[in-house]
Amino acid sequence: MIKVFIIDDAMLIRNSIKKILNNEDDITVIGEAQNPVDAFIEFEKVGLPDVFILDIEMPKMDGLTFLKKINIQKPIPTIICSSLVEKGSSKAIEALELGACDIILKPKNISQNFDNISEEFISKIKAANKSKSISSSPINNKNLEALKKTNKIVAIGSSTGGVQTLEKILINLQPNHSPILITQHMPAGFTTSFANRLNKLCPNSYIKEASHGDSILSGQILIAPGDIHLEIKEDGYNKYKAVLKDYPKVSNHKPSVDVLFTSLSKEAKHNGVAILLTGMGKDGAIGIGKVQKANGITYGQNEETSIVYGMPKVAFTLGNIDKQIALDQVANIINELR
Repeated sequence: MIKVFIIDDAMLIRNSIKKILNNEDDITVIGEAQNPVDAFIEFEKVGLPDVFILDIEMPKMDGLTFLKKINIQKPIPTIICSSLVEKGSSKAIEALELGACDIILKPKNISQNFDNISEEFISKIKAANKSKSISSSPINNKNLEALKKTNKIVAIGSSTGGVQTLEKILINLQPNHSPILITQHMPAGFTTSFANRLNKLCPNSYIKEASHGDSILSGQILIAPGDIHLEIKEDGYNKYKAVLKDYPKVSNHKPSVDVLFTSLSKEAKHNGVAILLTGMGKDGAIGIGKVQKANGITYGQNEETSIVYGMPKVAFTLGNIDKQIALDQVANIINELR
């Protein structure tokens, strides 16, 4: 049984979450509070949960301060449920830095729309309960060198746990690494802040949220916007560009990893390198198989280092992964590409 504790100053939000979770046999809400100060009092009665559902802006104590305090006592998987996500708030990014494992955008019309994200809420809670912390790596301080052309293009797909995982990979990349395109399942408005933060952390890469028509260059990392599909398009010999397309969800996601991988297989063919990381569900499992059939190289993160061994597991089971690799191998593999 997964024990959940909800901290949000809005009673309507708390009641809506409880309504969703009350239908789950393997999840129970052990308590709730309208702010973290009151929550600490409740912990004395019910103990600590397996997973927190946490707002950011609250009276008496904000969610970020709470995360700092609870991490000293006992780090617990936390899902941020906040309207700040839609604004691409730096506070949402900071919450992930402090150990939050996922983020959900609060619906604007709570009474009507909360049920629409019930499946997402439940899957994220179950994934968070299985999550494992990832230790941070030291930041590489080499200077970014001039970009140069490359034949190899790397496409990375990730979901739950991907924020922490991607950071650990990207800070260890060397100058002029192969160009990288990333589809990470995130709410709209969040990916800009995420890309900007990574760009500050990673001195050997130029990292930005992808724009339609961006040239794909070595030393560059493009991240799919949170509400549109990212594809690769050949634009002359040894040149490629990023293409953004607005069409319905694929594999239940927008942006979809399957979309990115499928375009990699068509455009880069044997020069494509696909890497499927931690995440719940199966997005990317079919697309990475297309990269494999096009004679590209396919990797899947192994179970031991995945926060959630879902997406890479499905791909591996289908026979679409050439090699399973540990998290600390990913940066080295990219650095060695020529």
